[in-house]
Amino acid sequence: MKKFSLPDIPESEQTPVVKGLLTLVELLIEENTALKERVEKLEDEVRVLKGQKKRPTFKPSALDKNTQTDDEKENTKKSHSGKKRGSANVTRPVDRNERVRPDNIPPGSTLHDIRPFHVQELIISSEHICYELERWKTPDGRIITARPPVSGHFGHQLITYVLYQHHHCQVTQPLLLEQLREWGVQISSGQLNRILLDDKDGFHEEKEALLGAALMHSDYITVDDSGARHQGKNGYVTHIGNEWFGWFCSTLSKNRINFLMLLNAGDVQYRISAQAMTYMRQNKLPKVPLTQLSLSAAVSFAEQEAWQAYLEALNIKVKRHIRIATEGALVGHLLHKGQMDNLAIISDGAGQFAVFEHGLCWVHTERLIRNLLPLNEAHQREVDTVITQVWDFYRQLRQYKDAPTSEKANRLSAEFDAIFTQKTNYITLNRKLRQILQHKEKLLLVLRHPEVPLHTNGSETDIRDYVKKRKVSGGTRSDEGRRCRDTFASLKKTCRKLEVSFWHYLQDRLTDKMLPPLPEIMQNKMVAGQ
Repeated sequence: MKKFSLPDIPESEQTPVVKGLLTLVELLIEENTALKERVEKLEDEVRVLKGQKKRPTFKPSALDKNTQTDDEKENTKKSHSGKKRGSANVTRPVDRNERVRPDNIPPGSTLHDIRPFHVQELIISSEHICYELERWKTPDGRIITARPPVSGHFGHQLITYVLYQHHHCQVTQPLLLEQLREWGVQISSGQLNRILLDDKDGFHEEKEALLGAALMHSDYITVDDSGARHQGKNGYVTHIGNEWFGWFCSTLSKNRINFLMLLNAGDVQYRISAQAMTYMRQNKLPKVPLTQLSLSAAVSFAEQEAWQAYLEALNIKVKRHIRIATEGALVGHLLHKGQMDNLAIISDGAGQFAVFEHGLCWVHTERLIRNLLPLNEAHQREVDTVITQVWDFYRQLRQYKDAPTSEKANRLSAEFDAIFTQKTNYITLNRKLRQILQHKEKLLLVLRHPEVPLHTNGSETDIRDYVKKRKVSGGTRSDEGRRCRDTFASLKKTCRKLEVSFWHYLQDRLTDKMLPPLPEIMQNKMVAGQ
């Protein structure tokens, strides 16, 4: 389909009538473009229902990549690899020496010297161990039987390998089962499934403790969400993290109540407090239910059922009123615990994340301008000019983070106003700039908190592994399977950020447990990095 282009009319010929007509045409074209995009999205959904492929998605903005310094690029490489790459020339200690002699040595030859030639090899073999358990009969007739050094019929090394391959390397259960059998391991699909799901309480507890410790000791978190199917239904996974940890939890909802419950880190309670009432008032809870809650004698509710019963007792039954009151009560409990006092939340602008000290991602903001569809070359030049200005301003913000001052903050605030209040000849661009201007405080959160990032690239990178696993393995069938998927995704990502080998971590947790808990390692690294 040929793209429609408005004529480039000189400024001197743009009478009020012509300007009005051009504005009207722009609005009609913009509305038509929005309708086309909606139709394309609906067609994508139809293709998916038919088992076909949908349209390819657009590549993310190159804004952050183009403005990274050399040091930041190096840090990005480290974060992707989990630790700094070592030299390929560094050799490990020799495990075995084997002398090799040349063929057809002439008579009378003497040994000149020995030249080392190092080879790394991987030994893959299964081992069938029979523990002969001694049984002793005591004088009083009791039988004492020795305990085997393992809890089941599979050793710690095999269990570590299964967990590592499935959760770290994203190998599906059927392929993993086939591989183990080819190596001589006698194992059924049910036994493999139990290795992956059963007796994982210690891992779950460590994962849950991770979020609470991180929220208490972090200056900021970045958040994101994506799709996560469970039991044949579409659900969502929420990611919470920063440079020290990554935490995942999948649910059937992604609204603000769900996000606030996740932030409570397993300690979900509902508290009516001054902060809770302020939240309800700011979100326009009507006067009658607001007054009823403010005069409440009850303060805290430890269970959701008790909270719902209390709302019914106050005759608060409208869904919107229940939602605002519940959000406010969850906010009240979070603030009562003191976890959110100095914590900034950086998101891509999704409404469920807009609570507490909220900052917006500049990469997603720049994308709002980049995704505009200019109607002619003049409009395209206007868009390119504004994008260049945004890039330059973004670089200045990065420099401000390294050496913040009140003078620089005032100058950057004024420059922000200049960029997003300018008037161009592209009316749609002007409206987009005004829309971004309304979020000035969130976009310039870094002026008050230089420690926070300017983007959510960390969350998007973390959640990419989760999405890959979903594409490889599909959804989960059991609740325990979903829980394990979230737990091991969280532990794996956190190990990588803390420069802890995930393989060694799994080995340790299945054997001697000499490695400190991940929350403790994270807190120590936070203190050392400050």
